Formats: sequence, structure tokens, C-alpha cells
Amino acid sequence: MKLLNGSDLAGFIKERQAKQVRALRQASGIFPRLAIVASVTSPVIDVYMGLKKRYGEDILIDVEIHRTNSDEIISVIEGLNNRDDIQGIIVQLPLDNMLEVERVLSSVDPAKDVDGLNPDSTFDAATPMAINWLLAGYGIDLGGKKIALVGRGRLVGAPLEKMWLNSGLKVDTFEKGDRLDRLSQYDVVISATGSPGVIEPSMVKTGAVIVDAGTAVEDGEIRGDVSAEVRLRDDIAITPEKGGVGPLTVAALFDNVITACLRIANNSQQ
Repeated sequence: MKLLNGSDLAGFIKERQAKQVRALRQASGIFPRLAIVASVTSPVIDVYMGLKKRYGEDILIDVEIHRTNSDEIISVIEGLNNRDDIQGIIVQLPLDNMLEVERVLSSVDPAKDVDGLNPDSTFDAATPMAINWLLAGYGIDLGGKKIALVGRGRLVGAPLEKMWLNSGLKVDTFEKGDRLDRLSQYDVVISATGSPGVIEPSMVKTGAVIVDAGTAVEDGEIRGDVSAEVRLRDDIAITPEKGGVGPLTVAALFDNVITACLRIANNSQQ
């Protein structure tokens, strides 16, 4: 089995980002700052936000966490939109009122929407970026491959499908209720359903590349889409249980923050 370890790649990206942030601070007088807006409190969400805060500290990007509720979240976001010292804003999903998710995500200034979830965002979504980095980092060429995407969610499946179709790749997307046994015909399988263990050994062909981008909480633990039995196979390439897409998603998010700052620096010089 070949492990597609995102943590190793994220380390190299982090070094590059730290240099970029130092240059922004010294040459442009820009001090990058990311705001995270959350309306739900849970141990898992706190872990995710803590990871982002520590990553920011490592590369000298300040991270503010704003806890609010569904009644006030829009006004909090609008306040952050108007702050010149905030270059990036993300809404930590899920919300306490998921019926409002479209309206909330659309309220983020597209020029600051570093998660790429506002329909008008000027950034690519972080997890699809991370998956592309992971595959490229391990020399996996998608050209001519049969590619399956399992799940069409707003964070991974939908933006990744759009990104790959726009680049000319042929992608077949599987949604809830589709027959997943057909996955055994595919060379590359990206799964992001949030259904623990939904990808079973019989669905994976010899030599397949499997990227598990699904996350769910089961018995207090974060679980992926791929069953433990699949990970016993030695004839595939697969992301590890921990340290696969996740570290690169955080890196991609901060790459977007840096890009937002570089745009500001370039505009100020014109």
C-alpha cells in the first residue's frame, strides 16, 4: 500500500508561506489576519479551529475566532467585511441553523471569502485545492484516468467536480442512493460523503488511488468514508486515516489568505 501523506507535503508549503508572510509584513506593511465565525460549539469544531489558529501562529498570520449565533451571525460577518485589517473570513460549518447556510455564506465579502464557499468568491475552495496538491505531489496524473467522485457536498464534491470538469477531466459523480459497487471500475476514487465506512474493499480495484476526504463523528471520534478493511489492502494508493487531505486543506486555506494580501499589496502599488 502506498500512503498519500498530506502532512509531509504541507510541511513544505508551510515553509514557503512563512517566507511570503514575512515579506508581506516587511515590504508591504501588511499583517495578514484571518477571522473564523462559528455559531456551534462542539469538541470537534474546537479541534478544527484550534488547528487553524496554531497553523496561523506558525506562519505569523493572526487568527481571530468570533463565536455568535444565528440571530447575529450576518451582522458579525458584515462587521468583519468592513474591517481593513481582516483579509480573510471563513464561516465554520455546521451552523446552529443550517436553513440559513446559503444566506450566511453569501454574506461574506467575495474578496475575503478564503474558503471559496460564496458563489461569487474569488478563491478556489480549500479542500479541492488540497486534493489537487496531494495528487500532484505524489505524481498522480489524472489524464486518461477513470475518475469517480462520491458525494456532491458544498465543501468538497460540488466545487471539486466543477474544478475538474472545467479543466477538461471526465468525472463521474455518485450521490446517495447510487450503486457504489460500480466504483470497482474506476482508477481514482475521491470520497467525501461523511458516511463512515461507506467505501468497502469490493468497491476498490487493484492499483486504484483512493482519497478519503469524508469526515464524520462516530462514538466521539472523527471517521472517514473508507472502511478499515480497505486500509489492509497492499495493492492500492490511499490517504492515511489521519494526515491525508486535512493538513493540506488548512494549508490551502492560508494560501488563499496570503493571496488576498498579495492582491491588496499589488493594488496599492498601482
